[in-house]
Amino acid sequence: MEIVYTIQYTKRAAKDIQLLKTAKLGDKAIKLCESLVINPIPLNSKPLVGNLEGQRSIRINLQHRIVYEVLEEEKVVKILRMWGHYE
Repeated sequence: MEIVYTIQYTKRAAKDIQLLKTAKLGDKAIKLCESLVINPIPLNSKPLVGNLEGQRSIRINLQHRIVYEVLEEEKVVKILRMWGHYE
């Protein structure tokens, strides 16, 4: 049986998706987020280090990344932000 995760967006990520839609990247970002429901740690994602340890990122394009964390116990992928590079 396949384990399916739930996606949760932070308020910041919800605002970021509007910016991505303006930049014509909204559809791509949403598809990437939806793919995390089945596989929250795809090969093209990277673990972050330093003060972002425990979070992962996946590239939308050269400039923008989806930063998220996987909450294993709750089976939740929490999308933290999607605009710009890591801060």
